[in-house]
Amino acid sequence: MAATFNATSNPWLDHGDNAWQLSAATFVGMQSVPGLMVFYAGIVKKKWAINSAFMCFYAFAMVMLCWVCFAYQMSFGEQWAPFLGKPGAGSSLTIMGSLSQAYIPTSNVLAAFPMSTLVYFQSVFAAISVILIAGAFLGRMNFLAWMVFVPLWLTFSYTTVCFSVWGGGWLFQAGVLDFAGGYVIHLSAGTAAYVGAWCIGPRLKQDREDFEPNNVPLMLVGAGLLWLGWNGFNGGSPFSAGADSGVAVLNTNICTATSLLTWMCLDIAFFKKPSVIGATQGMITGLVAITPGAGLMAGWGAIATGVLSGTIPWISLNVVGKTKLFSHIDDTLAVFHTHAVAGLLGGICTGLFATLEGCQAFAVTTPGGAIAGNWKQVWIQLYSGLFVIAVNLVITPVILFSIGLVIPLRMSEEDLLIGDAACHGEDAYAFYHDGAKEIDINRTASSASLALKGNSPVEVLG
Repeated sequence: MAATFNATSNPWLDHGDNAWQLSAATFVGMQSVPGLMVFYAGIVKKKWAINSAFMCFYAFAMVMLCWVCFAYQMSFGEQWAPFLGKPGAGSSLTIMGSLSQAYIPTSNVLAAFPMSTLVYFQSVFAAISVILIAGAFLGRMNFLAWMVFVPLWLTFSYTTVCFSVWGGGWLFQAGVLDFAGGYVIHLSAGTAAYVGAWCIGPRLKQDREDFEPNNVPLMLVGAGLLWLGWNGFNGGSPFSAGADSGVAVLNTNICTATSLLTWMCLDIAFFKKPSVIGATQGMITGLVAITPGAGLMAGWGAIATGVLSGTIPWISLNVVGKTKLFSHIDDTLAVFHTHAVAGLLGGICTGLFATLEGCQAFAVTTPGGAIAGNWKQVWIQLYSGLFVIAVNLVITPVILFSIGLVIPLRMSEEDLLIGDAACHGEDAYAFYHDGAKEIDINRTASSASLALKGNSPVEVLG
């Protein structure tokens, strides 16, 4: 049972743990705002820079509000079903509840910091999950449909998986190991992204054929924020500023570096030149794959995971992804390959490489993975991953098709030709002299209208 706040004495409160947890939460928040905002804005065509960044900006705000009002309790509150907690605001919106000791009742986890810190820490995890999904929808999703999708997916999909794995639900009870969200966040988001991309339909043909990044240095700024922000992602998951946090941070960087270099070597071997976008994809797959076992493995396990995460998703994207089975689904930023494939791979690697000592440091009773003689853990990791996939294969299309009955999932063809100026009335790089902006936007709209009639070049904005 959690201790309540006392104005004079709170022996349960560890100021160091609280400071680290708030810092880690801020690092994770910065992965989304501004990390993925500028990453998406730089990697897409110029005409989609604002729309792509705005999808992240909106989702971060909406998730925060939904989280404190009801979604936190559905994810970490008292059990309501084997895979879901009771909805409600709980202690999130009361001052005494926010000041009291952090406690997850169904899993019986206590932490040495306030409930407010835990709620905020988990909110930024929920936010980045939805924002990752946006990466597969860029370049065609109706922003109004996105506004409705965000709270619905958080409510019906994220909370289900989160409670099942972390909140004390049936997978938690079965002994699944997901140190920081390889399943809860990445496998879930990657699956939802791929199914959602199928529901929404592809980008314009010319956008699929020519989608050159408009600002690669800006993309690298976002990539750097992602990499270093992941220190908070994995380092904050033990809920303390202890030895396990240090192991998680070190392993995160070992695996990520290994994965990036492996991916780059494969690019050189098969495409005859290193690609900075390819290296970024290798970085992401390394970050994702180490997440389920960051504090549970030895350093050599992180290296092995990095080699696999730089190889298997590379094959998934560059070989399997080119087949007819996959190529007809337009996953704009390859979220399925970099998050779903890497997330499931990381979960299985955790079942293989988790050590007994790492599990003890993380305060779980699981006796390590296969290298510690516990081959059963690989099976637990596998069927847990299949459950996460199944949840999103069912819930995500139901949400999108339901939204589609009221709001079009896609922008109009004319808006797709124009991009940001049509969606938001703004351009990413607006170098206008006085009075020229309105003239330029009207000219763009006119060009798009002619393009739809086949009377002008199809490409309107780069």
